[in-house]
Amino acid sequence: MMKAMSVITDKNYFFNSEGNLEELCDQFLDSIWMEQGLSKNTLSAYHADLKLLSNFLAKNKINLLNMKKSDLLAFVASRIEDGAKPKSTARQLSSYRRFFKYLLREGLRSDDPTEDIDMPFIGRSLPVTLSEENVESLLSAPNTKDRLGHRDKTMLELLYATGLRVSELVKIKQSQINLNQGVLRIIGKGNQERLVPIGEEAQRWVEEFINGPRTEILHGRKTDYLFPTFRSESMSRQAFWHIIKRYARKADIHKKISPHSLRHAFATHLLNRGADLRVVQMLLGHKDLSTTQIYTHIARERLQVLHQDHHPRG
Repeated sequence: MMKAMSVITDKNYFFNSEGNLEELCDQFLDSIWMEQGLSKNTLSAYHADLKLLSNFLAKNKINLLNMKKSDLLAFVASRIEDGAKPKSTARQLSSYRRFFKYLLREGLRSDDPTEDIDMPFIGRSLPVTLSEENVESLLSAPNTKDRLGHRDKTMLELLYATGLRVSELVKIKQSQINLNQGVLRIIGKGNQERLVPIGEEAQRWVEEFINGPRTEILHGRKTDYLFPTFRSESMSRQAFWHIIKRYARKADIHKKISPHSLRHAFATHLLNRGADLRVVQMLLGHKDLSTTQIYTHIARERLQVLHQDHHPRG
């Protein structure tokens, strides 16, 4: 029977790492070719996906048979940083799942590092990354001498300081804030409660807003919403989206941003400065750690430093 690898003429194109990795991948491709009779294009796609993973492992001196879930997530994050689309990332994860199931079946591994890794959502692009300079420009755009400008400034500061979802931000009530402890109590997706630190700068703006501009906006009316409109109601997500777009133009930011960009920047900047991934996961309210990893642009260099510092084989 013709071997699957005979449809790939240049094996060195795919792997140049030490040991039997090339042979192991050949055996995997032979196996799926014989079991399902996959086409040349499909086999080539599998091989290309495995090459990308192999190069990453070789570069970081990670043994395939000992790699951990965190290693695979670091690889996925590096691909996203390189501009990989969600559809490509999903296809690659599918390839790796099949490959590691093969290793399990052959007794070459006792675990599957792809288990419980969520597929990226296909059809929605990842949020645009804002630099720290972009964020500073955006936060400086509102006219804080105006009561609405002060409100907008406070909302932007709080959004960047906490990484809240916009739907959470616009619905915040005063009863959810503990200014003595400097924390917010948020009820997020799935009715999950989490406590999020506000930070000194954002807390200062919140206190100033409550003690002045908020009272002016309400003009004697009552509401528990922290950021009310003139009608004492909560602001809509769409209204806040228009506010962000207006201030982005004023700040001369030409990137196509959205309200999620500040949440994304919050996570990215924390991670780039060495924050623990699980802490960021809790702050964002992500149920699964892989969601935090996959949907956060992390500087590749920072990932490699973290891996070298913390991985036992780094």
